[in-house]
Amino acid sequence: MVDSETGRRRKYCKRSCRQRAYEQRAQLTGSSIPGASGPGLTIPPDAVILSASDVADFGDRMFALRCAAEDLATAVDEDADTATLAGLASELLARAREAERLR
Repeated sequence: MVDSETGRRRKYCKRSCRQRAYEQRAQLTGSSIPGASGPGLTIPPDAVILSASDVADFGDRMFALRCAAEDLATAVDEDADTATLAGLASELLARAREAERLR
């Protein structure tokens, strides 16, 4: 996502992200969330609701990302050769791209 130097920051990285946010807000209109009850309870408009399996998958991707970062840091500390560092850096980038997605 490229931000321009003028104006306010973009709220969504892509049109599809904006569309997914709209769809989630539309699903929440007039519905109740299981386990969320009580007077005056409101769901923020920017809330993201994930299933338990989506949360577990996201946690797994974050763990893989952290492991890739630790591998790269260890290789740098051990003065690894350039080819090894390049391979670990590309692996870290791949894990970061995977971790970006929520669905």
